[in-house]
Amino acid sequence: MTLTTTILLVLALYFVQIFLQETSRFGFDLRGILGNRDDPPEPSILAGRLERARNNMLEALPIFLPLALMALIKGGDTGKVAHAATIFLVARVLYVPAYVSGIVGLRSAVWLVSVGGLAMMAIGLMEGA
Repeated sequence: MTLTTTILLVLALYFVQIFLQETSRFGFDLRGILGNRDDPPEPSILAGRLERARNNMLEALPIFLPLALMALIKGGDTGKVAHAATIFLVARVLYVPAYVSGIVGLRSAVWLVSVGGLAMMAIGLMEGA
């Protein structure tokens, strides 16, 4: 998988997380989803977990995107950085169900794998410098 494809898939995953979080909070009530949200319902446990998972992705994106874009600028579309970005993507895909499941330790373990992917990206960039 190319680095460009991985970047687009990470962004698509973030969009999916937004959709899941909003629909879990409002159900499929279009008035709630499309409305002004002045008085949103209390989130269920599931909606709260999806919101926290989305927020965590929002915290990871400012680290992932610059690393990936630096690799593209340096011509690093293959090799270690692209492989590490794929590890990050797979871990982030698994992070959502891991968080929602509520299994103690699973969310943290998957999160550590995603952070490892980010670290591998940074190391790959430094090695290519």
